Amino acid sequence: MVLNRHMKTVGGVKDRGRIKWTAMMLPEHIKELRTWQSEDELVKYPNLSEFDLQLIQEELDVACRRKCETLIKTWKAGVIVQLQGSIKEIDLRLKCIILQDQIGAVRIPVTEIVSVQCME
Repeated sequence: MVLNRHMKTVGGVKDRGRIKWTAMMLPEHIKELRTWQSEDELVKYPNLSEFDLQLIQEELDVACRRKCETLIKTWKAGVIVQLQGSIKEIDLRLKCIILQDQIGAVRIPVTEIVSVQCME
């Protein structure tokens, strides 16, 4: 009997695993599967209560006064991003925060902020 290197015995059945499906995959199928997988990794915008928003505001105020290292989590397009640095300025007119990190200044809109934590 000739053994096929792609054949695997699972229980009493000889199976080729995923190899048997590759002939049926069109480039369009692969593209749609990758899109579907990337959508599964997206995070919904957290539902923040008035209490949560008040805590974020107080923590931002304390971090701005102390000029201490701060960890800010933001939500944008289904992805939560962590930024670390010291708050340089809170711009009430533009409704954003200017965060000074190692690279430079980053402007963060207040509507994207999910969490604020002083590191010191």
